[in-house]
Amino acid sequence: MMPQQFTQNDARKFLKRGFDALNRRDFKEAGACCQLVLKYLPKTVDAHFLIGLIAIESRDWGTATRAFKNVVSLEAGHVAGWAQLSRAFVTSGQYSNAEVALSKAAALDCDDPMVFDVIGTVHSLLGDQKQALAFYDRAAAASGSVIFELSRAKALIFLGRLSEASVALDAMLVEKPEVAQAHWMKSRLATANSTEHIETLKTLAAAENCADSDKPFLYYAIGKEYEDLGQWDAAYSAYAHGAQARRAEVTYDEVAEEAMFAALAETFDGKWLRAAGQGNPDVSPIFIVGQPRTGTTLIERIITANSDVGSAGELQQFAMSIKRLSGVTSPKPMTAEIIAKAATIDPATLGSLYLETTKAVRPNTPRFVDKMPVNYLYVPLIAAAFPNAKILHVTRDPMDSCFSSYKQLFADAYYHSYDLEEMARHHARYRRLMAKWSDILGERILEVNYEATVEKLNVSARSIIEYLDLPWQRECVDFHKQSSSVTTASAAQVREKAHTRSVGLWRMYKTQLEPARKILKSEYII
Repeated sequence: MMPQQFTQNDARKFLKRGFDALNRRDFKEAGACCQLVLKYLPKTVDAHFLIGLIAIESRDWGTATRAFKNVVSLEAGHVAGWAQLSRAFVTSGQYSNAEVALSKAAALDCDDPMVFDVIGTVHSLLGDQKQALAFYDRAAAASGSVIFELSRAKALIFLGRLSEASVALDAMLVEKPEVAQAHWMKSRLATANSTEHIETLKTLAAAENCADSDKPFLYYAIGKEYEDLGQWDAAYSAYAHGAQARRAEVTYDEVAEEAMFAALAETFDGKWLRAAGQGNPDVSPIFIVGQPRTGTTLIERIITANSDVGSAGELQQFAMSIKRLSGVTSPKPMTAEIIAKAATIDPATLGSLYLETTKAVRPNTPRFVDKMPVNYLYVPLIAAAFPNAKILHVTRDPMDSCFSSYKQLFADAYYHSYDLEEMARHHARYRRLMAKWSDILGERILEVNYEATVEKLNVSARSIIEYLDLPWQRECVDFHKQSSSVTTASAAQVREKAHTRSVGLWRMYKTQLEPARKILKSEYII
């Protein structure tokens, strides 16, 4: 087909075919339709928009950002383009750019519920759950449909309005009983007291038309409810099926991770730290690091119960600042090459860039918590960038830590957690790296043990607040009474008082977890 023969009608035909392909998750077909249209009509807005949507589904946020930039460059009044661009920015950790794009979207007339939903998601990722819920409510009202109840439920859970979240999920499941994620969320809101819901979940998982992407939600929900009932073997079997289904969806490059850890350990030693130079003197950041599902959110809630401290959530900005200043272009968030370049970064510049890029999401308090667990990778860089900042490392029994991650369905992180042996090897690498950081930094890092905290909350809380040079406030042991939102997998659990129910839980699965235990023992972790 020659360029002069390709008409606007042809473009509309191929774009319809492309959007239909996207809806059935045939990304190859959808992408081919876009490329054909753009070959002959490169300024076709809908083709660029479709490329952005395909990139979102493929979790390729760099391509998504470029595509939606093209959309708004070609059509400045494209409200959906601005909304999606904001989403791409915020997911990539570019919060200032996200706010600019969000303001552009908000300034345009709109009655599209899908756009309201995207804007709500951006507000949620920026940590403003009240605004997120307001836009999800607008989406639900504009559509008259239950499809937005899932988004509403997520925001309500973050805000601690758990009974309302349950009502929203029930409303959706009445009309759309096949929505796996809604079942999974429902299972996490209450303790199961029968197998009734489990049977429903099993039926959905066994159905011929059950999508591969739905199976992790269903199996993890089954596992959680069997665990509630104390049926340990059945729970583990479900978790294992869920992990296997999720592992098939993601790519985990263990060799690349090993290289990254080796580069970190080799590059950042005491000699480097002494020669690194003067950092930013700001005292406001408090970094909580460690593994997921080890009590990092509990420690954050204890700290932010103090009136001088607010939560900024789990921020990507420190790693993004390293990557930006290293000058290395890579689609991966961190590589051995970036780490090598990071050793030459001026610490004060790194600290200042981090503060600048977190400005939009920091609370209006003298101090703030960045609770991104994987910042443990960069502890020496944090210490150099902020010589006056506080760093807390949360630890937990290695077996409980590994199993707690294994039975958790994460969004787009911790891909090592869906295989027991990969999980255990990762945990060993993490422990060795933190041991090195502790040797280098000594008392700059406060190690906080999860088991000790839940067993003697008052003692641990006082030790933490003293380390942070904050005045003691009784609210720090009444953290569960906070009304502030929580944007992690622990959103429902942290509304409870500290408890010891999870301590030693791995022993209920001792036989099944033996492969992980053997690796941890061989690595001298246990």
